[in-house]
Amino acid sequence: MQTAATEFSNQVSDEIFKALADPTRRAIFERLARDGEQTVRALTDRAGVSQPAVSKHLRVLKQAQLVIDRPAGRETHYSAQPLALAALRDWVSFYGAFWNDRIDHLESLLKRMDQ
Repeated sequence: MQTAATEFSNQVSDEIFKALADPTRRAIFERLARDGEQTVRALTDRAGVSQPAVSKHLRVLKQAQLVIDRPAGRETHYSAQPLALAALRDWVSFYGAFWNDRIDHLESLLKRMDQ
């Protein structure tokens, strides 16, 4: 039986995976993380897709808590929230350790078989 915290963590992880599965969204997130806060217009100029498409991608990233927005007059500025990747990092770390352990066991078995 899952606890509410586990279910929330799984939901957040699912949203992060879904958000970052799209290469355009990944590129937008990476650009924000690398270059800092940007407007929708600045992101559109470099995204290679239309402004409505960029806005949709930003909405998905915001829902996954990967970006935050800051309205300023007629423009909205977006910033990456790299700490939101913690759930993804934890998931990858867990399975990385799992596979490292399995590979170590396989390597040991192969060495014993060679003897």
